[in-house]
Amino acid sequence: MNESLALTATKRAPEARQTLANGLAYLGLIVLALIMLIPFAWMLSTSLKPAEYILRATPEFIPNPATISSYTDLVDLMPVDRMLFNSAFVAVAGTVGQVVVAALAAYAFSRLEWRGRNTVFVLYLLTMMVPRQVTLIPQFILIRQLGWVNTYQGLILPGLFSAFGVFLLRQSFLGMPRELEEAAFIDGANHFTVFWRIVLPTSKPALATLSVLSFMEYWNAYLWPLFVARQDAFMTLPVGLAKLQGGPRALTQWNMVMAGAVITVLPILIVYVFAQKWFIRSVTLSGIKG
Repeated sequence: MNESLALTATKRAPEARQTLANGLAYLGLIVLALIMLIPFAWMLSTSLKPAEYILRATPEFIPNPATISSYTDLVDLMPVDRMLFNSAFVAVAGTVGQVVVAALAAYAFSRLEWRGRNTVFVLYLLTMMVPRQVTLIPQFILIRQLGWVNTYQGLILPGLFSAFGVFLLRQSFLGMPRELEEAAFIDGANHFTVFWRIVLPTSKPALATLSVLSFMEYWNAYLWPLFVARQDAFMTLPVGLAKLQGGPRALTQWNMVMAGAVITVLPILIVYVFAQKWFIRSVTLSGIKG
């Protein structure tokens, strides 16, 4: 009996230590998550405060009194609805275009055999080392010569070609077994059929990850829209909100600035929450495959 109890206690000891270690790890992650959420909570809190309560000596996380006047004043001051539409349209159209272009290029680099393929791919990846500020002026000159200033195509098309997106999808496509496409070719399928019916459906995690990253990139873009979209009819939210602190609409009302920041951040959070499962799965698979 004593030996049985001792054996049971010996077996439970490692399990208890593992449970304790897991609990401490989760507790640490929760603390880190709460620390990361503090700026977002302060942003939301400030957007709900009246202007005279913002710069108090004692900070208050819970606004008292709470008001949405900063949101209504912001809508009255700026065409927020138009800017929100512009940002959404540019982000969605740019995301779809970038995913399509990257998927087609990744298929050519991963599943097709042609001379110099690896060399061209390496040269293509080297473009990631060039800062975007270096290509900003040449791109703007080209867009101006095409007459695309203050147009949606000027905002969308330059960002469709992503070396990182091609690299991400290529790594995903390389992990697919060749037997799938060989069986499709035997059944009479062509490359487009294999691409559309086999490659894309089996690469949903990578496609979802690229979609989220592309959407965030287009939605948060500031420098390029600042050059191209100079009229309110084509101005996106980041550019419009930046004008709250400079230019003819200069403001020092931080509650309105934070209200605009909340409007800008909210769509990104919604997109990430819905695509979180695919995003994590893609990152995990990419890490395993190298």
